[in-house]
Amino acid sequence: MNVPPEMTPLFGTVLVVVVIGVAAVLWWRSRRGSDATASKRAHEEAQARDAPVEKGEIIEAGVEELTEHHSGETDAVVKVEGFVVFVKDVPDDIQPADMLRVRVLSFNRKGTSASGKLLERL
Repeated sequence: MNVPPEMTPLFGTVLVVVVIGVAAVLWWRSRRGSDATASKRAHEEAQARDAPVEKGEIIEAGVEELTEHHSGETDAVVKVEGFVVFVKDVPDDIQPADMLRVRVLSFNRKGTSASGKLLERL
């Protein structure tokens, strides 16, 4: 194929853009896969061990993140030894890193997480 000399830089630029695009897609797919694998492994480990909290127990923990419940309410996520407790009825001004005192109310069906009620912000 004969390419006019004035078009050669354009082909080089297109080639670089395509290579960068393919590399970005491959990187994104590998990250997504490793995140999913890590999440699945953590879930399986949670199912295989006993919960580090008991129903009725009062715990003190820091807010890891806020998540929106399917009801539209915001729950605070706290963890005890990696075990997730979703704290209900948190005020709007609760932020990640706030310390809370929480009563554990119940566990999900498989016992891999719990729900709790906010008693006070520490």
